[in-house]
Amino acid sequence: MSETMMNAAVLEKPLTIAIKEVKRPAPGPYEALIKVYCIGVCGSDIHYYEHGKIGRYVVDRPIILGHELAGEVIQIGDKVTNVTIGDRVAVEPGVTCGRCNYCKSGRYNLCPEVIFMATPPVDGAWAEYVAIRSDFLFKLPEGMSYEEGALLEPLSVGFHAMKRGRVGPSDRVLILGLGPIGLLGIQAAKLFGVTEIIASDIVPFRREMALKLGATAVINPLEGNMSEQLSLLTGGDGIDVIIESSGNTQAISDTIRLVNRGGRIVYIGLPTAEQIPMDMNLLIDSELDVYGVFRYANTYPAAIQALKNSDIDLRHTITHKFALEDIQKAIDVATTQKDKSIKVMVYPIREDVERSNNN
Repeated sequence: MSETMMNAAVLEKPLTIAIKEVKRPAPGPYEALIKVYCIGVCGSDIHYYEHGKIGRYVVDRPIILGHELAGEVIQIGDKVTNVTIGDRVAVEPGVTCGRCNYCKSGRYNLCPEVIFMATPPVDGAWAEYVAIRSDFLFKLPEGMSYEEGALLEPLSVGFHAMKRGRVGPSDRVLILGLGPIGLLGIQAAKLFGVTEIIASDIVPFRREMALKLGATAVINPLEGNMSEQLSLLTGGDGIDVIIESSGNTQAISDTIRLVNRGGRIVYIGLPTAEQIPMDMNLLIDSELDVYGVFRYANTYPAAIQALKNSDIDLRHTITHKFALEDIQKAIDVATTQKDKSIKVMVYPIREDVERSNNN
């Protein structure tokens, strides 16, 4: 293969993906070229693979998926000053304009001109190399693995949810839905000093993982009344903050009656239904604060700093590892083994799969 080409997993159309030689990106003046070490498989990647669209974003031409990544800087543009060749970095995958009111106010995740990896028509990182504006690169401290660097992306969703919900050490937090975002939300809550974290999911493996990651108690929502279970677990004190990451219609609707009066609800999970019935009288009477979460903003530096001074290891959420050339196997595990898989990690170089297991 020539130095101008690279291998990438290309989604040709829904349910059809293959490893192909594509043109290797060249960094612009303000960009850096990253040799990708590892990339996580996200639920959005699977949705694009299976259905070819998410909302208004439609796969209408071949696309490279993947946006949870870390790697090494191997080339920089002549205007880049914040990273150098050889730096190990985590990549924040959404490049914003930096000029609009949202960007200038610090809420750049709402930028209407954002270019987000693996969101049609933008290519992602299931590839050997990516080029990105250097101000969206964050150096990994010594001792932080590439895997942890890649997991900063899904962790950031939970980190942002904690910020939105003004979560603090005195709060009792309930996390609904224990996919990768919910489980990493547990670790985000711990980084915010929370010591009482109750987690809920119908899958036993995920409840077991939640306890391993730091939840103080778990609930199966199919076994008994949720309000009664929560009252028993909290000694009648109830829940101050709910982080809803399941996207389940009933769970979303129930949050209003599960949280304490004056409490806070943060919605992360995207439901399939466009409209969900809510008890607005109860919401108003309880004076609840309700927040939505769209990706994240200003999370990477804070999360890196918090992780440096904690005993949290994000790698516990990784259940499967595959080489990029085995991307179909990685997708199959993520789609068909949800009862025993959490985060599936992909490596462009096969030898790095084994190397990661020895670190």
